[in-house]
Amino acid sequence: MTETRRSTPLDAIADEFVDTLAQLSPTAATHWGIPGSDHLLDDFSPAGYDAQASAVRDVLAKVRQTPPQDEIDEVTAAAMEERLGLELELHEAGENYATLNNLASPLQTIRDIFDLMPTDTQEQWETVGERMANVPGAVDGYIESLQYAAAQPDGPFPAIRQIEIGIKQAEELAGGGSFWTTFAQSAEVPDATSAALLRSADVAREAYGRLAEALRELAPRAPKDDAVGRERYQRFSRYFLGARIDLDETYEWGREELARIVAEQETTAVQLYGEGTSPEEAMRRLDDDINRQLHGTDALRRWMQETSDQAVAELADVHFDIPEPVRKLECMIAPSQTGAIYYTAPSDDFSRPGRMWWSVPQGVESFGTWREKTTVYHEGVPGHHLQLAQTIYRSELLNKWRRLVCWVSGHGEGWALYAERLMADLGYLDDPGDRMGMLDAQRMRAARVVLDIGVHLGKEAPETWGGGTWDEPKAWEFFKANVNMAEEFLRFELDRYLGWPGQAPSYKVGQRLWEQARDEAATRAGEAFDIKAFHRRALDLGSVGLDTLREALG
Repeated sequence: MTETRRSTPLDAIADEFVDTLAQLSPTAATHWGIPGSDHLLDDFSPAGYDAQASAVRDVLAKVRQTPPQDEIDEVTAAAMEERLGLELELHEAGENYATLNNLASPLQTIRDIFDLMPTDTQEQWETVGERMANVPGAVDGYIESLQYAAAQPDGPFPAIRQIEIGIKQAEELAGGGSFWTTFAQSAEVPDATSAALLRSADVAREAYGRLAEALRELAPRAPKDDAVGRERYQRFSRYFLGARIDLDETYEWGREELARIVAEQETTAVQLYGEGTSPEEAMRRLDDDINRQLHGTDALRRWMQETSDQAVAELADVHFDIPEPVRKLECMIAPSQTGAIYYTAPSDDFSRPGRMWWSVPQGVESFGTWREKTTVYHEGVPGHHLQLAQTIYRSELLNKWRRLVCWVSGHGEGWALYAERLMADLGYLDDPGDRMGMLDAQRMRAARVVLDIGVHLGKEAPETWGGGTWDEPKAWEFFKANVNMAEEFLRFELDRYLGWPGQAPSYKVGQRLWEQARDEAATRAGEAFDIKAFHRRALDLGSVGLDTLREALG
């Protein structure tokens, strides 16, 4: 049973705001499981972004005028002030109009939302077709925003690298065999519905062709330098962490943390294969170990599901309080081929379960379990699934904005890395191979703290990597040396960091801030500290900025 709590005036304001956001952003409504607009897409034009900003201003004024009724209200007020205030700050700086990268911009949002749409009935396929027919309007609005951003002489605009990536992705989605056509052709529906779907797929492809052409025309406006500079980076860092950090101190900490992880890898390599074995050699031998290999995406999905189910069964009622609806997690192979691994939360009523998605790049057929076990814990339990699905389950404690909307990368991704380390502490990664996989993932997260801050702030690169100012060529060599993965994955990841500043470091920095919050709580409680109770209390807050989290826990 969930606890009960009387709704407050501030809860009513937050709930009403979610309804407003659902109208302004149908794609967000689909993510949240709010019905009624699944046939629509967002207005990505300047007018659309301005409408959202106006709604944010209105709700912030109401929040500031409404006294909190209890501790939960106090956290709601603090979280809304921090999150929505930063959204306005970014909007007023012109960032919304200029959003383009290889993973998380309207170019991908418009296509990716179709992954979450149900397709079990003819009626559902008809809804898919309606939304697909609305792709041209969404794409044209996005083009209008990019053109508006390009016309601002001193405003932000994507670097040429992101423009070129956007052109390539748009051209792929405009092709005859692209997602739109293959998705429409997969529908088992009557001929009339199938024909309508294919017509909608054609207009979606044509829209992405227009986007590719618009990006080519905008390319001369794009800066050559990937770095966004300190002022913009500070805003992005605050947005992704929900905390103010000393960027220079964090850069140095990242270098120290990277060295510490490398030393731990060296010890683990010796445990695996004896004295003189380097981490790189150990990982090559792990990759060659047939007992640690999976072949094909069907085998990958089955193994993900089995690993996840085991974790849920063994952790529930022992190390974590896992409510019954939260114990269901579906592991999926995504229709896209971007290389991303991600989690989507359940709908508010759990009719759509939480899902772990693996977007396998084209041509990748082999997977190492030693490398990926920690990923399952990161995305599933006790990582994102426990964190987000439990928040949704706490419907009697948290308003809709807290349950469904508020998401802070440093809180969420920081918790997921914290969960990886916790699973190691609980013995689930005692196998040295699995532990090497966890350390390899942590090493990548530490490396990108150094890389991301170093490149975007134009810091001095170590002599090992060429000295002078950090740039893409130095970052590439540094990244290859610290991440043991295929080059196509590394290229995708590096392009992501260069085009989405501040997001990648939020994982490792978020883990650091989570660990600091836990240690502060342990110091305050002394011998009475109960880490299980700490986890329950912290997760019950939902995803909030990490400064808000520490204040609430204190």
